[in-house]
Amino acid sequence: MAHQADSCVTVTAAGAQLASGASSASANLPLTSAGTIPTKIRVAASAAACIRLGVTGVAATNADTMVQPGDALLLRVPVGYTKFAVIQLSAAGIVQVSPTEDC
Repeated sequence: MAHQADSCVTVTAAGAQLASGASSASANLPLTSAGTIPTKIRVAASAAACIRLGVTGVAATNADTMVQPGDALLLRVPVGYTKFAVIQLSAAGIVQVSPTEDC
């Protein structure tokens, strides 16, 4: 019988929120409880938005990864990436990013 992966994650540090609007906005990725850039994050949104991970100067477009209200994405953070950028799909909202500790 195949082993199923555990579907839960641990979040022990504060996340970051960023308003999504008609123009891209960016912020630093939230740090883990150890004070490091997370290797994976959980992303949720109050309104459909697109997110892009990157470094200084990162900007999101409506062709980037979409997150829908009521859904949550678990994303791997590439080594060296320290920022996230968001843009609304059709209406403004809030995108929340949480660092995960063990997924």
